[in-house]
Amino acid sequence: MSKNAPLYEVRHIRNLKEMLAQSVDIWADAPAFLTKPVRGEPYVPVSYRSYAGDVDRVGTALLRRGIGRGAAVAILSETRYEWYVSYLSVLNGEAIIVPLDKELPGEELRSLLERAHVRAIFVSPQQLPKLLPVLPELDELELVIYMGEEEPGLTAEPAPTQTFVSFSELMEEGRQALADGDESFARVEIDPEEMRVILFTSGTTARSKGVMHNHRSLCKNLMAMCQMTDVHHPDVALSVLPLHHTYECTCGFLCQLYRGNTVAECEGLRYITKNMAEARATIILVVPLMLEAFHKRIWSAIRSDEKKAKKVAFALRLSRFLRRIGIDIRKKLFAQIHESFGGAMRMFISGGAAINPQVLADFEDFGFIAIQGYGLTECAPILALNRDIYSKHESAGLPLPDVDVKVLDPDENGIGEFAARGENLMLGYYEDPERTAEALVDGWFHTGDYGYIDKDGFVIITGRKVNVIVTKNGRNIFPEELEALLNRSEYVLESVVSGKPARDGDQIVAVEIYPNHDAIAARLGIAEPTEEQIYELLRVAVREVNSQIPSYKAIRDISIRDTEFTKNTSRKIVRAHVKR
Repeated sequence: MSKNAPLYEVRHIRNLKEMLAQSVDIWADAPAFLTKPVRGEPYVPVSYRSYAGDVDRVGTALLRRGIGRGAAVAILSETRYEWYVSYLSVLNGEAIIVPLDKELPGEELRSLLERAHVRAIFVSPQQLPKLLPVLPELDELELVIYMGEEEPGLTAEPAPTQTFVSFSELMEEGRQALADGDESFARVEIDPEEMRVILFTSGTTARSKGVMHNHRSLCKNLMAMCQMTDVHHPDVALSVLPLHHTYECTCGFLCQLYRGNTVAECEGLRYITKNMAEARATIILVVPLMLEAFHKRIWSAIRSDEKKAKKVAFALRLSRFLRRIGIDIRKKLFAQIHESFGGAMRMFISGGAAINPQVLADFEDFGFIAIQGYGLTECAPILALNRDIYSKHESAGLPLPDVDVKVLDPDENGIGEFAARGENLMLGYYEDPERTAEALVDGWFHTGDYGYIDKDGFVIITGRKVNVIVTKNGRNIFPEELEALLNRSEYVLESVVSGKPARDGDQIVAVEIYPNHDAIAARLGIAEPTEEQIYELLRVAVREVNSQIPSYKAIRDISIRDTEFTKNTSRKIVRAHVKR
């Protein structure tokens, strides 16, 4: 690792329209996407030139249909090629893009479409049944663009003012218009400061907020993150996370286009390893649950064979010794593990929540780059990132170039709320000046995350402000810190720590655990452990955690759950649903 290594060089971009045009000039015939029109069939490549042409066609057609300046356009779809085209055809034209969570129930979908004053929506065949029942209530919605190949059979009548058109029809309209000399889309000049994106937060603890961004904030974030970590042509990024989320959209889609890479669609979570091999993926963005699952799978296979376990232990010792003298043979020593990820994978980037540092360290030992970053929707989204050549696995990373991060009102341990300042920050919350004023104070965004900055400048997160447990004597206990320690136990799959009222009016620390039944059964050597046997092993795990922390943080109450915790589409546990 090199603390003083220079930042990577990146090309300057003022807006996403300029970014795409530059990328087409440099990599015109290289594949921008590997698409999966038919599940199970081979990938179909789409070049940068072809993709930009499709964006021009759809963008031109939208303008001809009156979807111009100030019009909000939503996307309601799973990951598919049409999503990528729709996004930049809106942003590189005059309208406002509103990516929506495909898991939204119908009533919440209606609410967000109304709040954003959506005039047009791109919808996939899978999501159309959810949209149809709420169409009559959407007075401002004029245009529904159906991503399927054929006209849908409508089970509900749209309002008289609403028009249905297929994606292919829209493409053809744009193609014909361009052939006739229509240059309206090409002539659109992008104002980098104008609000052009509304991103609704998950709203798991409160009413969802509409985060407003512009071209400038997205471009600043793209340039800064690529200065930190080497993502370069011809990397192939396998897209496994939901595209409506700004982490995947900015880092897994826009970043790849900016750097001349290829985005490979994933057919579904169960096909990840298959698609890694098929696409020859080199990069994957994950949330901690995914990387931890990969990690457990690797170690389960190793530990199932005593001879293999001894060989791996020796290889790790040998590799660490050789690396100290400048010899790196990790990919050769751990070739079987690399093959399990398709044979070309070089980088895992984890985000969305804190991850067990040992997971990252183990992947690094096996010959991968494994780093984590820290971001929020309000920051477009990356705020801090570990470098591929300089990192601390226990940290969220270093602040991005041209981004300031400070700790507000630090306590005796240096812990306080993080605040950030930079050109990647949001414009505010859509039609919500009160929340905007609370979050943006004198140019600083108050993140709601607590932690400290270590002596080397790394951001260390201890927990969320809304989750903190405050004792009677004023001490703060961060549930995420305890959960991270507890989740390292092989007997624990998931845990949620919270405060529980005590008789003396104070709070005790309680935990609800979803156990790893397979690991417990293997440890006890029986197929069906009793609840008491499970509880006893979990008590051992909790005692181990308590031995590592001050007594006032100690977990005093344990409960067991039978099913995994409810999660949002970013695979974060929905804490509002946790039994208190």
